[in-house]
Amino acid sequence: MRVAIVTDSTAYLPGEAIARFGIDVVPLSVVVGDEVLSEGGDVSPADVAAALQRRVRVTTSRPNPEAFAAAYREAAARGAEAVVSLHLSAEFSGTYEAAVLAAQEAPLPVRVVDTRMVAMALGYCVLTAAETAQAGGTLDEVAAAAEKRAAATTGFFYVDTLEYLRRGGRIGSARALLGSALAVKPLLHLEDGRIQPLEKVRTSSRAIARLEEIAIQQAGTAEVDVTVHHLVAAERAEAIAERLRERIPGLRQLYVGEVGAVIGAHVGPGLLAVVVSPW
Repeated sequence: MRVAIVTDSTAYLPGEAIARFGIDVVPLSVVVGDEVLSEGGDVSPADVAAALQRRVRVTTSRPNPEAFAAAYREAAARGAEAVVSLHLSAEFSGTYEAAVLAAQEAPLPVRVVDTRMVAMALGYCVLTAAETAQAGGTLDEVAAAAEKRAAATTGFFYVDTLEYLRRGGRIGSARALLGSALAVKPLLHLEDGRIQPLEKVRTSSRAIARLEEIAIQQAGTAEVDVTVHHLVAAERAEAIAERLRERIPGLRQLYVGEVGAVIGAHVGPGLLAVVVSPW
């Protein structure tokens, strides 16, 4: 492809899609205790969940700019004429900033995009960019297609507790829910790249039911792709997915996948999330 696609490891794309489009994935790091581990290689979501449950300190860190610089050089060496580099919200991480720094020294034009998304909300932007590039799109066309998909995509999620988001400093205005955290099961959503409170629900079963209802309302009758994410809650995620298959009339593809170690470190075990992305 004339335009190469680079992203980071928080897109949580299926491996088949990464291979099919030749997408370069630059990993973030997870620090478990004193050990620095690479997402997608050295540490699994289950490892992070277990560490959190043992109250071991878990933090995350962005890639070094050199990791992006290497990816851009490799794209040039393969014959790419330009790169679109798509990343998780700059509100969550310095990853976007690291990519921008690397792009300044790249041997080819690099457009770095802050999608304001994460997980498969980011992943759908990456897939749209890759499909546009494969069809012969220019640098501007590829970046614009990804940005358009990002603007239309929404993500909603349920966490068993806000404690892990609080520890990681990623809670944003959802901090207002902390005082009643023991009495409610919070539903949150991504809005302008930030985690925002959506609803307070009294029980986990009701929260999960509302998560489904909100996803169905968001999808409407449009053609949509949907992802159900979880962290060590596979059975619950599959049950949600099965009901969404029956209740979303315009469903194109539905993917069920566990979030990786980086996002897992911030949301904790029991996460359930639904991403709705119009086609």
